[in-house]
Amino acid sequence: MLAPAFRKRLRIAQVAPLYESVPPKLYGGTERVVAYLTEELVRRGHDVTLFASGDSTVAAKIETTYPSALRGGGLVSWGTSLHLPLLSEVFDNADRFDVIHCHLDYWSFPFARMVNTPVITTLHGRLDVHELLDIYRYYADAAVVSISEAQREPLPELNWVGTVHHGLPPNQLKFRPAPGKYLAFLGRISPEKRPDLAIEVARRAAIPLKIAAKVDVADKRYFESIIRPLLGAAGVEFIGEIGERDKSEFLGNAMALIFPVDWPEPFGLVMIEALACGTPVIARPCGSVPEVLRNGVTGFMASSVDDLVHAVQAAPTISREKCRKEFEARFTVDVMAANYERLYGQVLAERRTLTFRNGNRPRSAIAEGAAPDVTVGDLETA
Repeated sequence: MLAPAFRKRLRIAQVAPLYESVPPKLYGGTERVVAYLTEELVRRGHDVTLFASGDSTVAAKIETTYPSALRGGGLVSWGTSLHLPLLSEVFDNADRFDVIHCHLDYWSFPFARMVNTPVITTLHGRLDVHELLDIYRYYADAAVVSISEAQREPLPELNWVGTVHHGLPPNQLKFRPAPGKYLAFLGRISPEKRPDLAIEVARRAAIPLKIAAKVDVADKRYFESIIRPLLGAAGVEFIGEIGERDKSEFLGNAMALIFPVDWPEPFGLVMIEALACGTPVIARPCGSVPEVLRNGVTGFMASSVDDLVHAVQAAPTISREKCRKEFEARFTVDVMAANYERLYGQVLAERRTLTFRNGNRPRSAIAEGAAPDVTVGDLETA
């Protein structure tokens, strides 16, 4: 069910990483979420400008400082430098927007301090990296959004303004009512994703495993030394990286998605992609997993190899219809966009209160053609 339309038309800047196009051609969780959110906000009547790589294709106004995604051009190592012009372009034009929504982790924090336009930043990655903790603490006044409650644990003292789970277009992935005969592993080959554990569990459960995953340059040694030798096992098929069009068939025809992560997973987009297809998820209870899954309803959570094997064997007992209904109730793009609309209104109201208390209106509110200030009362839906 779609949420009612938002009453106020906001001028919103969405700021995406340059590493992948928006949406990405293949793998790319953050850029994919930004694409879904941008198009849904446009559909809901907002004036949205996306700052992203020039080969992005969302149905919105696109502005860029670089013509194509960095990964495809072999320029990932130059990402820190190449994002600076993009950020300058956004914040030099801050008065054009009512809200700036960044998806670049801490990179936007210094710029946000220089403008009156409210800025929120969704943190998409892990926050337990010791070397980065002091950076986040230095900018503890920045308004940040988590993609799971678990993501906040290393830095509970930040200025968290809300948690918004990811969402997908409801008709993007096809529901498949009948379970398949193989396990699916989808995403990225890396130590923290534990494809080696997925292979061991599948082998012991005597169920075929199909692996559709990309191998980043940083993980190539891990793939060659640990994973490639395991690919010769009976029933293990390595497909490689797949695109969005292939996911319905790959996930929908699986008995279950196996998600044996061994790190504080910030969200895990592939879990809700599986649920959209009606496919239950077998996962280790790390990070966001207990927030996304309902144990015994949309899948099973287990820690040990033995328990994961038992969970895989029990996967056909999970109702695929309930998996789909859970997706529709909690993880559609409409739910995600409605939650972000509330946060936009919240930071606008807080900025209005702050600036009026100081006897000075924000520049963004007095710019030519600016929309009127939004208050909490304006957030009611029609």
